Amino acid sequence: MKRKTHLRIRKTHRYLGLITGIQFVMWTIGGIYFSFSDLDEIHGDHQRKSVSMTLGSGEELVSPAEVMAQLPGTSSITSLKLIDILGTPHYQIAYHTANDQTSYGTGHEQVPARMQLAVAATGELRPALNEQESTELARQSFVDSVAVAKVEYITQENMNGHHEYRGSALPAWAITMEHPTQTTVYVAAEQGVVTKFRNNKWRIFDFLWMLHTMDYQGRDNFGNLLLRVFSIAGIVTIFSGFALYFVSSGARRNKSSVSHEHRRSVNG
Repeated sequence: MKRKTHLRIRKTHRYLGLITGIQFVMWTIGGIYFSFSDLDEIHGDHQRKSVSMTLGSGEELVSPAEVMAQLPGTSSITSLKLIDILGTPHYQIAYHTANDQTSYGTGHEQVPARMQLAVAATGELRPALNEQESTELARQSFVDSVAVAKVEYITQENMNGHHEYRGSALPAWAITMEHPTQTTVYVAAEQGVVTKFRNNKWRIFDFLWMLHTMDYQGRDNFGNLLLRVFSIAGIVTIFSGFALYFVSSGARRNKSSVSHEHRRSVNG
């Protein structure tokens, strides 16, 4: 019976180790990369130029109330910011209208706020950034003076493979720089600001993060079924290893004891 138990535990440990071993290696490689990485470099902060907005002496801005009065059916203002777009102060307004069916505490997703840009000096409403404006804004935000390799317009997540821009404001312009890091600068068209920097280090981080979470689509779901199954299998593998050690140790002790008794009987 002890031998059968020993063989059963050994077989369980062997197959579980084979199934979970590759994932254990991926978790370890990812953990090593995460712990040795500088998150500022991963996020591209070292490539982002610090841009401050300065207002000239005596420069007058219209009241935000004048701008909001031009927004039809406005029921609430979510945020109001003064931002710089290519050297010109703008109001960035996030708002809801009376027609927006926002749901709070009902379990339904809240309707995203509408965005509107306005020239702060005149109060004139302006459209979202176009390709030329977004490209120039991206170049001004990038620390190195480089050419632009490619420009794409994104209206939905994962469009044209841009999964790296998930969970961010849309529509957006993706401006890829001719740079060794292959950095892509994302500009939210309706917000008028640079939102994300994505470089090769971030892409490696994101790939290993995907393997770490085992969420091969959204990449950020820690509660997915596959991860739960492998986590449980990993625990079983570890405990089967402990059990195998103690069973094997007991078998060796019994074998040693029998051998010792046999020698005593022969010599006696």
